[in-house]
Amino acid sequence: MIGKVTLVGAGPGDPGLLTVKGREALLEAQVVVYDRLVSPAVLSLMPENAEKINVGKEASHHLVPQEQINRLLLNKALEGKRVVRLKGGDPFLFGRGGEELELLTEHGVSFEEVPGITSAIAVPAYGGIPVTHREFTSSLHIITGHARAGKPLEIDFEALVRTRGTLVFLMGVTSLPDICAGLLEAGMNADMPAAIVEQGTTPRQRRFNATVGTLAQTATEQAVTSPAISIVGPVCALAEKFDWFDALPLKGKKIVVTRPRERSGTLAGRLSKLGADVYEYPCIRTEPIIPCPEMEAALNRLGDYTHLVLTSPAGVEALWGMLEREGKDARALSGVTLAAIGPGTDRELRKHGLRADYIPAVYDAAHLGAGLAGMVSGRVLILRAELGSPALTEALERGKIPYDDIHCYTTAYESEHAAALRALIREDKVDIVTFTSASTVRGFAHSVGGDLDFSRVLGACIGEQTAAEARRYGIRTRVAAQATMDALIDIIIKEGNETWN
Repeated sequence: MIGKVTLVGAGPGDPGLLTVKGREALLEAQVVVYDRLVSPAVLSLMPENAEKINVGKEASHHLVPQEQINRLLLNKALEGKRVVRLKGGDPFLFGRGGEELELLTEHGVSFEEVPGITSAIAVPAYGGIPVTHREFTSSLHIITGHARAGKPLEIDFEALVRTRGTLVFLMGVTSLPDICAGLLEAGMNADMPAAIVEQGTTPRQRRFNATVGTLAQTATEQAVTSPAISIVGPVCALAEKFDWFDALPLKGKKIVVTRPRERSGTLAGRLSKLGADVYEYPCIRTEPIIPCPEMEAALNRLGDYTHLVLTSPAGVEALWGMLEREGKDARALSGVTLAAIGPGTDRELRKHGLRADYIPAVYDAAHLGAGLAGMVSGRVLILRAELGSPALTEALERGKIPYDDIHCYTTAYESEHAAALRALIREDKVDIVTFTSASTVRGFAHSVGGDLDFSRVLGACIGEQTAAEARRYGIRTRVAAQATMDALIDIIIKEGNETWN
């Protein structure tokens, strides 16, 4: 059986610009053939069991020649595979997508093209430049600035100047002097507004305003490199007025997210939407203890307890996993009062049709224990990690409240990409590191430690106990007003900006 090839446009860089249809095709792929300009966040969507082939095309250098790419797509399809050809931007806009389909057509291979959001429109938009505006221009022209090796640019500059439209040049960094000279020779005013946008739609985006007469020199002085897009036309004068992307509060700030791999997405996604360049470094992972006879025994005698205490979403997951293995559901917990350390744990309970009866005003172990000690008269069951904070049980002991403290999941340290992160910190290329628990602090310090000077690190901590752990390693800290993601992000914006400024 012959497979199918789907050309998918990955968009210009921001992973949020990948289309829904493109994402669906990628998730179903058995083989993914991808280019250099595809966002790492988009690449992370590739199925784990898919064959991943990097053909690494870039200006003046192809890791795999185009003819071999065409043959590769054909061969994988002939093997009966679902093949996705993942390309930056849109495959049919200077993406050589048509060339890749010709060989498939000759051999009767089924194919589909999923358009992508083109950088020709998205990158100017992220730079504050609307490519059309009825008070400035009525046409848009997209031109490749890339010349074939050893050949001059094949651009009719006089025709472009006559259009009086917005001109967008793709892949034209090295040929920018020739482009500007061609426009000037064709009669364009040297004062015509122009701009160049580097790394468009990503947190590393830089936009430089100029004129046709100064654009090439500006790009050289600012060391602009590919990928970059040049825009020429009166609409470029609107860039400062309409610049929404650079105005994002965390634009370009390098922020490391240390949450466990299974929970990093929420915080990382929110920071990205605020403009941050997020470096996901899940330095710990949580794993339920299976089998866990102590928890099984406790759940079989829940009548002995008045309260069941959970100190993290991972504890909820471990509890629910055991209930399912025992053939039980939420009804098994009907006779016990549920206490959660904070709203995050409560949200995890709600996924299973439960909700916490008690959440302390301050979301940490000490306040949870103190609150319970003031209201509980019977025995308390605690389900948490092996290295849970002693502040919880110490508060119960002071209140003379009997308890069983059962460890239902473990926290393990991970060190993938530790050397790369350590180098970034030493080069002062990290603005802030987020810590959502004391265990993330320990995992971070354990993996990137060695001879690293931790005073280089500014940590945004979700609570005072987490901050205290960070200070033990010499990490400078900012502490959220509450132990919530909202408050953590607030402190990154407020306190972090004071430091950055």
